[in-house]
Amino acid sequence: MQRPLSHHTVRKLLLKRIHSGEWAPGAIIPVEADLAVEYGCSRTTVNRALRQLAEAGIVERRRKRGTRVNPTPVARTTLEIPIIRQEVTDRGGDYSHHILLQEMAPAPAFVYAKLGLPDQDLLHLETLHLSDNRPYMVEDRWVNVDAAPHIKTAPFDKISPNEWLVQEVPYSDGEISFSACAADERVAELLEVKVGTPLFLVERTTWMDGSPITTLKMYYTEGFRMSSRL
Repeated sequence: MQRPLSHHTVRKLLLKRIHSGEWAPGAIIPVEADLAVEYGCSRTTVNRALRQLAEAGIVERRRKRGTRVNPTPVARTTLEIPIIRQEVTDRGGDYSHHILLQEMAPAPAFVYAKLGLPDQDLLHLETLHLSDNRPYMVEDRWVNVDAAPHIKTAPFDKISPNEWLVQEVPYSDGEISFSACAADERVAELLEVKVGTPLFLVERTTWMDGSPITTLKMYYTEGFRMSSRL
């Protein structure tokens, strides 16, 4: 019995069809189910191959819009989800965290829109991360517990939600944005800054094969810097 193709092989076959001009720049690539039938492998294998091509900037993947050959292939920066504890210790700080809120509750409309979920109770977590017992970052997170069922019993007195999710819940893709914002009254109080203080804001949403996992906002104190390498 012939062994099914690996994702490495499928990626090479897809890349060959792109380079040959069969799929020109801007062309829509067949859906995962059709490619899985064509190559005699699982959809998971095809998904992984396409994800690697997307990470390389060769194709573009859009939720509910399919995959197309990138008209202008570019090198992309890959950002791994950082573990905040390591982020603090790498800067020479002594890390700790406090869970300020942990409850199942209805979410704001923008959260359901980001996750693509109908109105339902989600796990709302608010965490204060500290460096040398000083505020470092406030994390406001909503979690789809159907995608992370064991999170309800996670030992958040010993490990932060950030670190637990990185270790326990795999993700296949995500969206991340960076911006500046002014500290509102709640965030200003937690970070011990004045209301209106400029802060660095990171917003991130992750999925596993189309199933939403979590969306969050991270408010960093003044002077925070983030860097990445191509």
